[in-house]
Amino acid sequence: MGTIKDFAKGFEPSRTHNISELKEIPTELQLVDDEFEFEDRKTGEVKVVKQKVVILNNEKYRIPISVIADLKAILEKNPILEKFSVSKKGSGLQTKYTVIPL
Repeated sequence: MGTIKDFAKGFEPSRTHNISELKEIPTELQLVDDEFEFEDRKTGEVKVVKQKVVILNNEKYRIPISVIADLKAILEKNPILEKFSVSKKGSGLQTKYTVIPL
């Protein structure tokens, strides 16, 4: 085990990216259930958040359920769709996603 200093120098915090950060997303990527814990600032309770992610190059990318729902509608009209992209506008609870077939 090394020193705190050595550990801190090499430290890379784990982070889940947003699917909109990718230029294009293949529809055949494996979807994985993921979860993380956080402490509620108001109550002090530890809460668990479940999410859907894909893993590319050892990085996790979260896929909001609204994106999955939009993609389902697109696939009903175009079942051979191979790739899509996602546009993100806003932040927090005001975030809106647009699924763009490619």
